[in-house]
This record gives sequence, structure tokens and C-alpha cells, in this order.
Amino acid sequence: MAESNHLSPGWNLPAGEALLQDVFGIVMEEIVRKGTDASEKVCEWKEPEELKKLLDLELRSHGEKQEQILDRCRTIIQYSVKTCHPRFFNQLFSGLEPHALAGRIITETLNTSQYTYEIAPVFVLMEEEVLKKLRALVGWSSGDGVFCPGGSISNMCALNLARYQRYPDCKQRGLRALPPLAIFTTQESHYSLQKGAAFLGMGTDSIRLVKADERGKMIPEDLEKQINQAEAEGAVPLFVSATSGTTVLGAFDPLEAIANVCQQHGLWLHVDAAWGGSVLLSQTHRHLLDGIERADSVCWNPHKLLATGLQCSALLLRDTSNLMKQCHGAQATYLFQQDKFYDVSLDTGDKVIQCGRRVDCLKLWLMWKAVGGSALEQRVDWAFTLTRQSM
Repeated sequence: MAESNHLSPGWNLPAGEALLQDVFGIVMEEIVRKGTDASEKVCEWKEPEELKKLLDLELRSHGEKQEQILDRCRTIIQYSVKTCHPRFFNQLFSGLEPHALAGRIITETLNTSQYTYEIAPVFVLMEEEVLKKLRALVGWSSGDGVFCPGGSISNMCALNLARYQRYPDCKQRGLRALPPLAIFTTQESHYSLQKGAAFLGMGTDSIRLVKADERGKMIPEDLEKQINQAEAEGAVPLFVSATSGTTVLGAFDPLEAIANVCQQHGLWLHVDAAWGGSVLLSQTHRHLLDGIERADSVCWNPHKLLATGLQCSALLLRDTSNLMKQCHGAQATYLFQQDKFYDVSLDTGDKVIQCGRRVDCLKLWLMWKAVGGSALEQRVDWAFTLTRQSM
């Protein structure tokens, strides 16, 4: 057996291996098997006070025996919502894809951070290949991108990039370098745009709501009207956020017409395709996103329609000028030394707003490798078939 004297105090390798084997067994039985069985409950619901007592959440100075820890694992699973259950319909993510789950297990076990090639060589190369494939599906032969911690952060980063491209001085001078800016979207869009405008100091008042039709789609003529009104009021139109697959209605905004308006006025076009981006895999339905190749940025969450598991959110850029690194980079010398023994352009961590960044590409890559793009296309088409059957 391998030497274990380098392990943390209180950590016993054989006992740890036994614990993990037992936990994996519980996971297989209680989540993978029972959690996907339609005859089982989606959730055994308890009110908060009762649930607190059942869980015994208090943290104490002494540890517990392994059997008690295993019981706690069973209890946690028992009272948790099984999002892999066939009758879980609450959010836009669901299902259990075994290859993606295998990727998530490997990711968690390796526990690395995707900021430099030296610490995550496999995943730096893998992420770029996955992003290249997603960009190609959008319609771009080049560009940039990164996996973000969720669609909200992807949308927020897109807004920040648009602002930096127009007003690069804002990185150093902040809001002093900016005139009043105007952001355009519909009431049907995701609330992350409001949070992003507030977080970036632009304020929620900078958001101008464009009218949507009875199906929830943005009306391009009203976008034109709102842009002209913003200019008349002294604001500078900056950013249009269209949606491909709105949260409530599942609407796809008319991207070609919106892109025409953006091109005419010189505005950054972002497409929030967090839910609907995976429709690009379908030859039958990808017409719903016609014009997406004209966008400046796209948010796409494979953890929704493709069931890769949380979280898996790609921010894709058409830009090839290294805008993302210029905007977000801080050149921390203890991480991003320029005299390393490999191509330092592989150190992608300085182009994101985080330092530590989890690996989100493996689960998608492994699933895609296992089933192929044609099977993913069938999954998307089947989802559309189910919607028609339920109407």
C-alpha cells in the first residue's frame, strides 16, 4: 500500500477508501437508481423547522463514526429534490446523463483550477476544443470564449466586455469615464441583466425594456424606437440582449432583424441562448436561431437542454483581438509569469473575472465523445416532440 504519512492529521487512507466506496454505493442506489425511477418520489418534502431537526445541522468539536456519516449521507439524499427524476419539471435543468456524471466525478476528484496550463494541462486544451466546437455551431470560424460559473455571470461578462470595448478607459477610471449608457432587452429576458447592470455600476435605470409580441418575442421596430428615445434623452445606446429560449415562454427573438438594428446603430449584440443554444445542434430546429452568427457574444448553457449537469455555461465571443484578456486581465506575476517553459497564451485564467475556476468542460466533452453529436441532436429533437405532445 502507498505511503500515507503525507496525509492530513486524522486522515486514514484505508478508512477513507472504504468510506468512498460506501458513499458511491449509496449514490448509485439512492440517486442513480431510485432517483430516476418514476415510481419513487421526486422529493420527500418537509417544512424548514422539521427538516433542521431531521438533519442535525449543528457543527461540533468532535467527529462522528463512519456509519453515522453514511447515515447522514442517506438522510441528505432522502430529503433532497431528485432533479434526475422523470417527473422533475421545476427548472430548466433535469435528467441524469451517466457520461457527464462520470466527468463531474473526475473533475471533483482531481480538484484542479483552470487558470494555467501548468496546473490543468489536459483541461486547458480540452476547454479550447469544446469552445471551438460551440463557436462553430454558432457559425464562427474563429473567436474566443470561456466557461463561466453560470449563465448570469456569462451575461454580466458580456455586458462588461461591451462597455470596455466602447470605453476602454473605464477599466482604470471607472464610472468617471462613462456617459449615461442604455441597455436594451425585453421583459421576457432573464433577470441577470438587471443584476449585471447594478453590479457593474450602470444601474438598473440604464435598462430600456423593448416590447415583445404575444409569443414573447422582441419586436425589432420597438427596439429601433427605444434606441432613438434613449439618444434623445442624452443616453448612449450600448448593448442589446436578445434571448433564444426565454425562461418562461421559451420564445426565440428574431435575431436577423435585431442584428440589422444593431448594425445600423453600432451596438453590441449579445444573445442569451442559455436554454436555446443547444437547438443549434438540431438541423430541424436551428432555424429558430437564424442570425446568431451576427452576434458579438453568446451565452450557452449545456447544463440545461443537454443535461450535462450543473454547471456548464459557455460565454462565446466573435472577437479575435484578445478583448477578454484586455478587459479582465490583472497580470498577477505569481501566476502568469511570461518566462515559463511553454506557450504562455495557454494560461487562460487572466481573461476571466475569477482567480480559481472549476473545470466545467470535461462533463460536456466526455458526454459528446461517448454519444456523438448525432445523439445530442436526437435529444434536442425529442424535447421538441415532447412539447408538441403535451399541447
